[in-house]
Amino acid sequence: MLASVALHAAAQRWLRTLHTTVGRAGLSAAGAIPGLGAMLDQHAAAVRDATSIGLQASAGSVAVVLLASYGDGVYSYAREHGWRPLPAHPAAWRGADWTSLRLAAVCSLAAAYCRSGPAAATS
Repeated sequence: MLASVALHAAAQRWLRTLHTTVGRAGLSAAGAIPGLGAMLDQHAAAVRDATSIGLQASAGSVAVVLLASYGDGVYSYAREHGWRPLPAHPAAWRGADWTSLRLAAVCSLAAAYCRSGPAAATS
């Protein structure tokens, strides 16, 4: 039980860091740049598909850990291959790359899941 609580806390910390690094700017830009919101929605659907078995069958803390694990895998691989987060200003997101969009989608799903539980993140 204690290990589970620690894992959930670590996942939440990592998702907060990701939100600060990528999510905040990406989600803000999605509201300001025509078409970017639709692209973000497509990435969110792909993340839901990639994690759907775990999210649908999971209680709250497990789902947060799954999203964090997925996001960490994308982030780590991208960083190893030279990717860097886009600047925070929305104009930088006009030509957003796949990794930035995917990570912003993870942030979007994590925020929705934390607000409303499994129904918001998997619907």
